Amino acid sequence: MTPPEKLPAADTAPEAAPTSQHAPTPPSADAAADRVTGTGQAAATSAVSARSAASRAVTAGWAAAGLVVVVGLAWLVQFLVDWVPDVSEGTGFGGIAKAIEYPVYAIILGFAGNALLTATGLRDRMAAAFRTEFFIKVGLVLLGATIDFSIFVRAFGPAVVQACLLITAVFLFTWWFAGRLGVDDKLRALLATALAVCGVSAAVAAAGAVQAKKEQLAFTATLVIVFAVPSIFLLPWLANLMGLSSAVTGAWIGGNIDTTAAVTAAGAVAGEEPLQIASIVKVTQNALLGVVAVLLTMFFAFRAGDAADPGTPKRITDPAAYKLVWQRFPKFVLGFLAASIVATILGQTMSPELLEPRLDAAKDIQVWALTLAFVSIGLEFKVQSAKEAGWKPVVVFSAATVVNLVVGLALAAVLFGSFEM
Repeated sequence: MTPPEKLPAADTAPEAAPTSQHAPTPPSADAAADRVTGTGQAAATSAVSARSAASRAVTAGWAAAGLVVVVGLAWLVQFLVDWVPDVSEGTGFGGIAKAIEYPVYAIILGFAGNALLTATGLRDRMAAAFRTEFFIKVGLVLLGATIDFSIFVRAFGPAVVQACLLITAVFLFTWWFAGRLGVDDKLRALLATALAVCGVSAAVAAAGAVQAKKEQLAFTATLVIVFAVPSIFLLPWLANLMGLSSAVTGAWIGGNIDTTAAVTAAGAVAGEEPLQIASIVKVTQNALLGVVAVLLTMFFAFRAGDAADPGTPKRITDPAAYKLVWQRFPKFVLGFLAASIVATILGQTMSPELLEPRLDAAKDIQVWALTLAFVSIGLEFKVQSAKEAGWKPVVVFSAATVVNLVVGLALAAVLFGSFEM
């Protein structure tokens, strides 16, 4: 009998067929977690984008509401200019009402709107619409169309001389006096430039040149507005009290009031001819802002030594200096000149019947743009910033303003005393 065949042992069992190299591998826990994380990040990014878009929409909505406020107040100004003299005719106030120009109503309503919006907590949300500088630049470019270029040519020489002498005198006095009181050098530069050249715009340019702190810039801008607003009414009144000519009045206003918007407002209060000269003198000062910015940049760069920016110009003839001058140069000045040139050429080549309606339309738009600017002056003012001003810079600003008034009046009388409009 044949014994049964032994079964193979377990350890000798035949090997399983090899697994194909292309067979799918089950996903690992890490890969699954990565996919979950990626999905979560995408959802978070989408949520952030949605919130950002919603925030931009809300900001744009508040800016639009602010623009409605500005335009509404400007319309109310135009209404009051016609309505107040009509209803007060024949009364003791009638003569005064006829003499009140639109900048007075605009600034008063701007401050009233500021108080109301601040009390309701809406002012800061709408602040993006209060574009004083934009409106004033539009108005000044259109103002150029109402000035015969021959007047600009004749006034340019005295305006340049006045600007150079006045900027130098006021800047040096402010720098010296602030130093005597121990004011920080960067704040000294901002105060001196704002007083000597063109207010807030000059302070912004100086802040970039000397790398001043944001708080110092805000502080200087506040002082500029606090001192400029009373000057809008004070200088035309003093000029009338002293019996100054239109040209001297305009030159005094244009050389002394710091902000371009306030100069335009004061000129408008004084009259059409003073406004023209004041604008020419002010844009001449504005044009020198680039040179002042270059000199400040070089001065503080030399004081900083090795820490200075390698791109800082070392001499006024360096190409970098020319580039900086152009960057700081207020481009609206070119628009002002171009509008005056075009209007003068058209005045020689076009019949009055065709030209006058077009110039009247430009004048109407100019008045609206300036009204929007003057309303914005009042709306932009921050009382809290004025309260936080320290006493030393206020003393410096006050003293330098007096020097500016006295020296500016002397220069205006000498350089524009015989000027004929």
